[in-house]
Amino acid sequence: MKANSFEELEIWQKSIEIGVRIYKIADQVPLKNDYKSRDQLIGSAVSISNNIAEGFEYNNRKQFMKFLGYAKGSAGELRSQLALLVKVGSVVEEDYTSLKQELIILSRQIKSLINYLQKREG
Repeated sequence: MKANSFEELEIWQKSIEIGVRIYKIADQVPLKNDYKSRDQLIGSAVSISNNIAEGFEYNNRKQFMKFLGYAKGSAGELRSQLALLVKVGSVVEEDYTSLKQELIILSRQIKSLINYLQKREG
């Protein structure tokens, strides 16, 4: 696997798609008026793609793995926020269910890339 830019990475592309969905959800009532929850939700979503991009741009395997770990952590944070927001009625159950599944898959893909990079280290 050789990517010339982070934009070529499937995990970055998927994280952007998730980010777009989160923005759309955050623009709906009641989240639209819950500024703190809205900002936290968007922040977690954007952090996934940003960490993948930032880590890639360091052009250093160890740095990339570290930032992939941050991206994976942000995906977990986003899932947790969505779980809470669905329980309080700020996020629709079907949005939560599909995003949760997408985030689990994305987390696995990030972990697979980390494992691949670790094996290449030796």
